[in-house]
Amino acid sequence: MNTPSAQPQLLEQTQNGPVERPDVSVVIPLYNEEESIPELYRSLTEVLEALGRPYEIIVVDDGSTDGSYPLLRRLAAEDRRLKVVRLRRNFGQTAAFAAGFDRARGDVIVTMDADLQNDPRDIPKLLAKIDEGFDIVSGWRVNRKDRFLDRKLPSMIANRLISNVTDVRLHDYGCSLKAYRADVIREVRLYGELHRFIPALASQVGGAVAEVPVNHHPRRYGRSKYGLSRTVRVILDLITVWFLGTYSTRPLHVFGTLGLGAAGVGVLLGVYLALVKFIGHQDIGTRPLLLLAVLLIVVGIQLITMGLLGEMIIRTYHESQGKPIYIVREVLNGDE
Repeated sequence: MNTPSAQPQLLEQTQNGPVERPDVSVVIPLYNEEESIPELYRSLTEVLEALGRPYEIIVVDDGSTDGSYPLLRRLAAEDRRLKVVRLRRNFGQTAAFAAGFDRARGDVIVTMDADLQNDPRDIPKLLAKIDEGFDIVSGWRVNRKDRFLDRKLPSMIANRLISNVTDVRLHDYGCSLKAYRADVIREVRLYGELHRFIPALASQVGGAVAEVPVNHHPRRYGRSKYGLSRTVRVILDLITVWFLGTYSTRPLHVFGTLGLGAAGVGVLLGVYLALVKFIGHQDIGTRPLLLLAVLLIVVGIQLITMGLLGEMIIRTYHESQGKPIYIVREVLNGDE
């Protein structure tokens, strides 16, 4: 089986002349990390040079307001392998990752944070696992150097919840140090704040997922951009991932099931009230149970209607764009 490291390297024509196409692309979202940049660039290039594989570094400046961009611009002028993407404002980490993925040219895309908490020396371990045949390799911060209450505890809860809902078992979804095969990650559409669910989303398109222990260092500069408030967003995004992964091509199954359940309970309550009225000769006009029965029937009909509308939207989406409902991994002796 061919691995990314075994593929022949090609030359690409750029405005500065032909350059070797990178085998590894490192994507780093960055926001106000001026103090971390020199050490990050030095340690990262040192590791990548030792790999002996063509590489590129893509730093996405997500609307920094400090001196990050001028410093990155000076480094990019000295190193053509460093590509800097500057966003117009702070769009968030998911958008920054997407901007980096869209411009990555390597067969393998490695992601990491810019705050020096991820260790570039772990990159060879991720690439070695990719070469074994995995499509997504996630880092696991075994000895995490963060405070327990506002970082470790919410992360532990989120990891357990995400693993159970998505059925992709990882110890550390929040670790940004990951490696992906480019052909797999390009099938993943990112929006909102779905970057933390990339392994689960990639698994939905057929990617094989693995996890390796990695180092983690205490933050040396600045302050963390995350806190307990992120927990609510994680739960809401998890609902989105669950729905997209399970019912994106058959929305009637989820809305119809809920609708039939609600309407069924409403009908049963209505039958009971009818028996009370006509057999027991009791007045039911003032009973709250009557209102509940009517409400459940109406809600059930609305949910079923919503599912049917969702089915129409899904069909319009796939048919109008000619978008298949499958993704081909490989074709042997075919015309593709």
